Amino acid sequence: MAKVELKVNGTKHAREVEDRTLLVDLLRDHLGLTGTHIGCDTSQCGCCTVHVDGRAVKSCTMLAAQANGADVLTIEGMAKDGELHPIQQAFSECHALQCGFCTPGMIMATAGLLKDNPDPTEDEIIHGLEGNLCRCTGYINIIKAVKRSAQVMAKK
Repeated sequence: MAKVELKVNGTKHAREVEDRTLLVDLLRDHLGLTGTHIGCDTSQCGCCTVHVDGRAVKSCTMLAAQANGADVLTIEGMAKDGELHPIQQAFSECHALQCGFCTPGMIMATAGLLKDNPDPTEDEIIHGLEGNLCRCTGYINIIKAVKRSAQVMAKK
C-alpha cells in the first residue's frame, strides 16, 4: 500500500491506496471527483486530463503514488465562487460539446495550452489538442471555443 498526500483543487488529502492505483481512480473512487472521465484506459482519448503541478497530464497513465506531494487541479476546481472559468464559458457559448464526455479533458487540455501559449493560431490549437478525442463533433466549435477563451483571458 502507498500513502499518497496531495492537494486537489486547493484541499489537502491523504489516502492509502494500492501501489497500482492510477491517479484517475484516486480522484474518482477515493475523492468522489467524477468530472475526470475514463474513456479508453490507454491514454489515447484525453478524457482523463487534469493538471499536476501546473502541467496537463493524462491521469489514466499516472500512478497515484507519482502524484504524492503534488498540486492537482481537476475540472471541478476550474469554476470559482459559482462562476464558470472563461474556458468553460467559451465551450458553452461556442457549442463546443455534444454529449459532453470529452469536455472536461478538452477544457483541461485547453487550459494547459493557453498557459503555455496565450494566443495560439488555429494550427497551434489543433496541435495543442492532439491526444484529446471527441467522437461527436467535427472540432470546429472546439477550436472556436479555444480562440474565444484566449481572447477573454487576454482581457483579464
